[in-house]
Amino acid sequence: MMCAAQLGAKGYKVRLIDHAHKLAEKIRISGGGRCNFTNIGATWENYVSKNPRFARYALNEYTPQDFLSLLKSYGVTWHEKHRGQLFCDESSEVIIHVLFQECQKRKVKWHMPCSVLSVQQYDEGFILDTSEGLFQASHLVMATGGMAAPAIKSTDFGLGIARQFGLKVVEPRPALVPLIFDGEEWAAYRELAGISLEACIATGLDKKAVSFIEDILFTHKGLSGPGILQISSYWDGHSPLYLNLCPDKDLAKVLTEQKQGSKQQLLTVLSHYLPKRLAEHFLQQQGLKETLNWAEVPDKQLRQLALAIQSWQIQPKGTAGYKKAEAMRGGVDTAELNQKTMESKKVPQLYFIGEVVDITGWLGGYNFQWAWSSAVACARGIGVSARYSINVT
Repeated sequence: MMCAAQLGAKGYKVRLIDHAHKLAEKIRISGGGRCNFTNIGATWENYVSKNPRFARYALNEYTPQDFLSLLKSYGVTWHEKHRGQLFCDESSEVIIHVLFQECQKRKVKWHMPCSVLSVQQYDEGFILDTSEGLFQASHLVMATGGMAAPAIKSTDFGLGIARQFGLKVVEPRPALVPLIFDGEEWAAYRELAGISLEACIATGLDKKAVSFIEDILFTHKGLSGPGILQISSYWDGHSPLYLNLCPDKDLAKVLTEQKQGSKQQLLTVLSHYLPKRLAEHFLQQQGLKETLNWAEVPDKQLRQLALAIQSWQIQPKGTAGYKKAEAMRGGVDTAELNQKTMESKKVPQLYFIGEVVDITGWLGGYNFQWAWSSAVACARGIGVSARYSINVT
């Protein structure tokens, strides 16, 4: 819709083809129905890709402030929830309304629901065989999203078109997704389901490791929460991950240096830094009785306890899959596209924007901002006279 409206504003005849029955379901369900529509701090460094710098041009050309200006013109209000994440004060429907009205003002022609059966190239553009008949266009923009959330009819259609025309595709996989663990290995942690706390989670222990400090959530099958969703986009599928469940303290130092003369039980002290059930779990794991007097526990055991809590190594079995994922990692290889226009280098007048491209944002509004920015970059890049219609699929 963003791209179609921008093209319509240039005076082009634009057809927007959508196979879904409901408009913009991904917007509607996002952010718990409030739509985390951007992040005010979005830069290329907030994206996962073979080449995340590819996103720099589009993000600089159409910024979060630009999108906010559009919302202001419609009287939409918002609030910042956490670390630059902007949500609608009302429902996500207002974002859909803004984009729909922008298309209506620019006389974009809708075909919805309409399925594209095939796409063929000819001398002056493309011919699309659809459930509503044949369409021809000088330019074709693929804005088909990724495979996350199949319940709302997300598909790999865009990747299929890219492959059809010989473009390389970075192997897609679920991103921003909960992690699951081996059933037997996770059995000891099932009783912790429902516990949430802030933690530092990292892909490794060296300087090259990626890490986030965010909330994590224990579930019956594994771990979820913002921190887990963030790190899932960087997890290689087989290596262990490392968690520090008390990231703002030197726990070994606290436990050993402040115990003198204390009459408190170790569980009571540890519960100041961890949820009580989790504290009980780590004491049991280390073979320490909950009734132990803190001052009587040897320093060596306290250091081992602190190490277990602050260097907890976990080995995920896999992810919860596209059904639970909020985004798709991978997509059309950025090496195949013009950074400034999103046009295919191999197939002139064929464009790929949004999630179908190998640019995946962090949790927190970054993926929507990439959608807006890449759409505008594409529309601005289509600077030649369109002899026929422009199809945005």
